[in-house]
Amino acid sequence: MPPDLTDSADLAEARDLAALLRRWRDDLAAWAIPEDILAAAPDSPWVLPHQVFARRADRVSASPSGLSFELARAALEPPGTVLDVGAGAGAACLPLLPRLTALAAVDTDAQMLRLLAQRAGAAGLQPRLIAGRWPDVAAQAAPADLVTCHHVTYNVPDIQPFLAALSASARRRVVIEMTVTHPLASLNDLWLHFHGLRRPSGPTAAGLIAILTAMGVPVLHRTWRRPGGRDYASFDELIDVTRRRLCLPPERAAEVAAALTAAGVDPAHPVDLGSSGREVATIWWDRRAAG
Repeated sequence: MPPDLTDSADLAEARDLAALLRRWRDDLAAWAIPEDILAAAPDSPWVLPHQVFARRADRVSASPSGLSFELARAALEPPGTVLDVGAGAGAACLPLLPRLTALAAVDTDAQMLRLLAQRAGAAGLQPRLIAGRWPDVAAQAAPADLVTCHHVTYNVPDIQPFLAALSASARRRVVIEMTVTHPLASLNDLWLHFHGLRRPSGPTAAGLIAILTAMGVPVLHRTWRRPGGRDYASFDELIDVTRRRLCLPPERAAEVAAALTAAGVDPAHPVDLGSSGREVATIWWDRRAAG
């Protein structure tokens, strides 16, 4: 059964916005990789596998489902405009194409935006692409009926202005999707195995809900489990991405493969440890309710 986020200590302390914001920043800062490990890494651990994001966008577009999709689609009755913040290859917005009148997509990665534009263009819609970091580029994005933001919040230390800009940009509804716990926490056992390093566990979706509550946002939320899918073309591709994330050299790929198998990954159906099949939280609020 999905966890009840209302039982979290974060929500019990929801009146102290400054403390919640400080905890969010501190929890994210704790994910910094120690300098000695980072200096010895042959590749950047902050790998962004574009092909994985593209496959995921294609999969969810072909068969849209899930609470986040249902809430977003309901907000597009009648059809309307969408602003997708941290759009990636389009997993949040492309399933909504039949109900879109216009689409604006924000992302820091230009290649991701190109992947999204190719897919939207093939369906007959030319999105407006905004390359940059939210909320720095919020002024470039006109308000939209629906604002979506999937799996971005754990990359945002200064979360209050980020959330405020999402809300200010929506005419009807904001829909955020995020994993219940930090997505990289699924690699914590591997960090301990390979480096003897204990990694953090926070922040959490409950912490974000507490912040929104303290900001006075009439937020609603529900946890659920997104079905897993084949995000990687091969087990070797997953091994390589995981090895990079763990700051390990190519010659240790066989050890990573053994560790992934021991962790329960099926080599015939490799999925991303950081998101597929994991518990997610959908967090939303209606602008009319927010005033």
